[in-house]
Amino acid sequence: MAKTVVIVGALDTKGEDFRYVKELIEAEGLATLVVDFGVMGPPAFAPDVSREEIASAGGGDLTRLASGNHKDEAMQAMANGLAAVVARLHAEGLLDGIIGMGGSGGTSIATTAMRVLPVGVPKLMVSTMGGGDVSAFAGTKDITFMPSIVDVAGFNRLSRRIYANAAGAIAGMVQMEAPAAMAAEKPLVVASMFGNTTPAVNHAREILEARGYEVLVFHATGTGGRTLESLVADGFAAASLDITTTELADEVCGGILSAGPERCLAASRAGIPAVLVPGCVDMANFASLESVPERYRLRTFYQWNPNTTLMRTNAEENRRIGGMIAAAANAATAPVAVLAPLGGVSMLDAKGGEFWNPEADAACFDAIRSGLRPGIPFVEVDANINDEAFSGRVAETLLGMLEG
Repeated sequence: MAKTVVIVGALDTKGEDFRYVKELIEAEGLATLVVDFGVMGPPAFAPDVSREEIASAGGGDLTRLASGNHKDEAMQAMANGLAAVVARLHAEGLLDGIIGMGGSGGTSIATTAMRVLPVGVPKLMVSTMGGGDVSAFAGTKDITFMPSIVDVAGFNRLSRRIYANAAGAIAGMVQMEAPAAMAAEKPLVVASMFGNTTPAVNHAREILEARGYEVLVFHATGTGGRTLESLVADGFAAASLDITTTELADEVCGGILSAGPERCLAASRAGIPAVLVPGCVDMANFASLESVPERYRLRTFYQWNPNTTLMRTNAEENRRIGGMIAAAANAATAPVAVLAPLGGVSMLDAKGGEFWNPEADAACFDAIRSGLRPGIPFVEVDANINDEAFSGRVAETLLGMLEG
């Protein structure tokens, strides 16, 4: 049975473009399923899923949306409806890959639906926005963006070539199978890392990999933390080694690398074993020194590079971060433990280092200790986070949960 590519777009304004791509994909031996989310004129050809179905799934009234007087409402309703329909098609085995084409509005609607699909499902967005910052459209999912170069609005010598490339790309992704050697997968452990915790994560990773686990490491840059938690939520991970919870510091201090207030909760919600460490919670991230808010100008800073300024967190901020870590641990339904490095939570927070502040660290540790519900281990290790005595203890603690 042929695999199916789901094609999503507005068939009123861009119908002929989509018909062309549909024919090219089918010529590659794949089936297609066309979903129309246009709301203005009639579709250029009959889709497999109509705009009425999309509007209804999004809780909208198509007659009202088609009036043109409620464009914001129409965008939201069609995005929500398309996401619901695409999720259903995937659950029913009717979606092996997805392609959309459009401008900023069409990109927003189509990628809303793409983001509900698991990582690994081929997703291609041909977009006028493709050459710019697409992070808001991609979220934490593996959406491939192809710049349309010209607007998705009819045929010319450029658009025909771009559309053919797009059809070939999605057909190739859907038809490609992972090599058989990759099928025997090891259990996945997700880990968070920063430049300031690289030795710790590398050492813990080596221990886990020697025991038969595959470790995926994510850079704790806001997007990295969200991606880690998205993979956990999608069921990819067997355990979480969350050594670098620094994104909580950015959430508390208004830094540029926050992953949101619910960072650290994904493992608890997914019911997988987790080790939490207040790693790099001594630093909040800003861009250039000039970009630091005025209220922080008298604080301690470290210029990591010309575009990254680290600010040392204080005791009150560390206390709030500790409370957030304790709350994440308390929500766990699987084994969880919190380990605290008494010799500092980063490279800079080592004795004699620029961010060495035992009092601020103690405020974080005290908040965790006092906030944890009974039965959750809180292990204090008299070492810096990057000392092998600590990172080894972290790895062995997680292995004990997985293998004990």
